Amino acid sequence: MPGTAARRGIWALGIVLVASLLLVAALPFFASTQIVRDRIAQQIGTWSGYRVQLGDAPELLVWPTFRARLANVTFTEWGNRAGAPVIEAEEIEIDLSALAALRGEVVFTRLKLVRPVVRVAETGGPFPLPASPGGGKIAQSIGMARAVLAADPAEPKTAALPDDPFGTVELQDGRIVAAGEHAEEALVSGLNGTLTWPALNRAASFAGSGIWHGEAVTIEASAAEPLLLFAGGNAPVTLSLEAAPVSADFNGIANISDDAFLDGALAMASPSLRRLLEWTRSDISPGSAIGAVEMRSKVVGGARRLKFENAEIALDGNPGSGVLDVTLGAPMPAISGTLAFQSLDLRSLLSTFTPLPEAGSRDALAFEAPEPRQFDIDLRLSAARAGVGSANLTDVAATAQVRGGLATFDISDATAFGGTVQFGIRVDRAGRDSKVELRLVATDIEGGQLARQLGVTRVVPRARSTVSLILKGSGTSWETIMRNADGSVSASLGAGEIAGLDLAAFLARSGRAGFFALSEIAEGALPIETAQIKASLSNGIARIDRAEARSGGRMIALSGLIPFAGRGIALSGTVGPVTAEGDGAAPPPEPEAAFFVGGSWSEPFISPVPPLGPPD
Repeated sequence: MPGTAARRGIWALGIVLVASLLLVAALPFFASTQIVRDRIAQQIGTWSGYRVQLGDAPELLVWPTFRARLANVTFTEWGNRAGAPVIEAEEIEIDLSALAALRGEVVFTRLKLVRPVVRVAETGGPFPLPASPGGGKIAQSIGMARAVLAADPAEPKTAALPDDPFGTVELQDGRIVAAGEHAEEALVSGLNGTLTWPALNRAASFAGSGIWHGEAVTIEASAAEPLLLFAGGNAPVTLSLEAAPVSADFNGIANISDDAFLDGALAMASPSLRRLLEWTRSDISPGSAIGAVEMRSKVVGGARRLKFENAEIALDGNPGSGVLDVTLGAPMPAISGTLAFQSLDLRSLLSTFTPLPEAGSRDALAFEAPEPRQFDIDLRLSAARAGVGSANLTDVAATAQVRGGLATFDISDATAFGGTVQFGIRVDRAGRDSKVELRLVATDIEGGQLARQLGVTRVVPRARSTVSLILKGSGTSWETIMRNADGSVSASLGAGEIAGLDLAAFLARSGRAGFFALSEIAEGALPIETAQIKASLSNGIARIDRAEARSGGRMIALSGLIPFAGRGIALSGTVGPVTAEGDGAAPPPEPEAAFFVGGSWSEPFISPVPPLGPPD
């Protein structure tokens, strides 16, 4: 009996093996006669809705999987045979069901498109898309999903969605192109990816990579209810993007209809905001030095407006928080909002709008007029601490605005140099030359701190001061702007001293003939009770209208010209007793010394002027 059972088992195994061999042997015959010739292209067209044409006869592979290879495949619109194919691929590999093939059916679980080209066009929605097929199983299923949404938009009955099995679609070395004025423009190249969608009523995911604007990009995305998403409904979505200029992650609800919508958590980071804007082809100022940026925020909005709520932002490592609004539907897109920082580099921020030279720099920094900007900016900023070069500011309130070719930056209030500071710069890039307006008001500050910040090393005032500066000019560089600048400067100093000026040594040296360098009397300091300076600027020349300092019963007075071009000095001055205010009947006393100041900003010299003596 055991031997009989063993023999029966061997016979059964043999029958199974023979049947399997017969099945494998018969499979190409059945496939070639019943499927390949008539059904594969038809079935792909049934799903996609396009007219599918095969350039060559399909090649069948039986082992290790039943697979068909299609060469030179095109997908075209049914009503547009003369136009370029919507999709064309050098080769398509299809994994087929062997049992379905024996029944004369085509059931495939995987499609691989080798070197496909996908042609897209603007459709009025948020993204360019391929031409609509107008039919097919996928389009019909999306139509059914629209009906489900129409029946109950708030809580659509997902059980009513079609449950047809779909499978996997792979892309290898593909391209996405758009029709240009004279030729097709490559939007994405080197496209590789896998779409996994087991059934139409189940979740789908995509992982891929490609090259966009010259940078390699990796994307991972998933949708819990893809049919509802394609039908214009809201669906849970996750998206991750990784590229050298930026990395970003989104997790929330999305809608990709004409009224696209997002509501979820966004995290993004860029090592260089300048590089990110260049990569996305957004206009920024020449010479801008914008550093790293990171942001985590709740984002809500659609194709016309996005709002970033509870945004946590770090600029060059300086953390801040606030709210941002991005308006996309207006004629000019705009970014507005309010941000608060613990610390902030104002020079880096200001360079976003207009380049600035380093303190004391004489470099001609270009103000080349760029193309019209691709967005407007209106930001309200505050910072507990802020830096401009070596200067430190606290309790800063500022605004930054860009509209077309006009850029403005204003510090409406800040504590600095021991007092308060207000500062504003306005750059209008309309026309060939940039028009620049600069305004500075510093109240009750330590004059020595401001002088050091401005790079002044000679005759440094050390006293409580109030300074006002208004300047207007035009040109293509700071150098040319200063050469034709107009405006005014005024300063009022309280009790203190002027370092780098020894009055006793000056008077002694003035009693001898010949000129001498200012550095010869730079030891010591001149004590003052008060000082006043008023100057007007015209065509790059500062005219000293009033410059007086009181020191121990003496009055030191200066007047003359300081041109920016050549950086020369032409001043005359006197040192004499302070006169009491009266009716002017008494003649003014003779000055103790009269002198002329010439030379350059860096090396001024003083030439005593001898008294004229009594008239004959």
